[in-house]
Amino acid sequence: MVKIGIIGGSGIASPAIIEHAKRMKKHTPYGPTSDLITMGKIAGVDVVAIPRHGDNHRIYPSAVNFRANVWALKDLGVTHIIATSACGSLREEIQPGHLIFPDQFIDRTTKRAQSFYEGHEFCHISMAYPFCPTLRKILAGTADELKIVSHTKGTVVTVEGPRFSTKAESKMFQSWGADIINMSTVPEVVLAREAEICYAVIALSTDYDCWHESEEAVTWEMIVSRMKEFQERFNRIILAAIPKIKDDDCSCRHALKGAMV
Repeated sequence: MVKIGIIGGSGIASPAIIEHAKRMKKHTPYGPTSDLITMGKIAGVDVVAIPRHGDNHRIYPSAVNFRANVWALKDLGVTHIIATSACGSLREEIQPGHLIFPDQFIDRTTKRAQSFYEGHEFCHISMAYPFCPTLRKILAGTADELKIVSHTKGTVVTVEGPRFSTKAESKMFQSWGADIINMSTVPEVVLAREAEICYAVIALSTDYDCWHESEEAVTWEMIVSRMKEFQERFNRIILAAIPKIKDDDCSCRHALKGAMV
């Protein structure tokens, strides 16, 4: 049975379109989740939502308890995670306001626990194709059907934060082939793979980071304003996409096979 997890990023808390919503506290072996969990239905499908940064964005990126959030979703029977993320664009063609469905990441974090497995048992999880291709295709196809401007693939570089990049760093990430930049995808995507949950991100370009010579460098106020504008498009996409998600025998659901040491 399909059960959808929604992890809301900056400016996106638990979606208001959840019907029969109930909030609950969930204990995990890794400590508390970012906030209370909202359970209910969207388009007749069971959903579980967690605001990544807590209500009112009180948790900065490096302090998010990613392991607790993903473990809680797994324990509640979630099969697919749809995450949102504010990001900076590193490409002229990815304009502020455009959506991106990333298919690759570059990890520039340094402080975050990236695995559920520690001690005598550990996990060499395969991340060659880190985002579920089936779920990405559904989300990107739905955005296209709704005539929402989007990019079907891209490489996201996740930095530690909470500071924004220097101009030199921004240009370096461009030279590496990165298309967008954020502070949240890693380790969330890695933990979802260890939990054998299909995972995809709907990213919103809120700015041009700081590399663009003719555009204002990113500010927090800029991000919040554009993420609020994104809420309506996000709701439209998930309302239309969720009924299309099937409980298929995806390779994401067998990711631990041969990975444990």
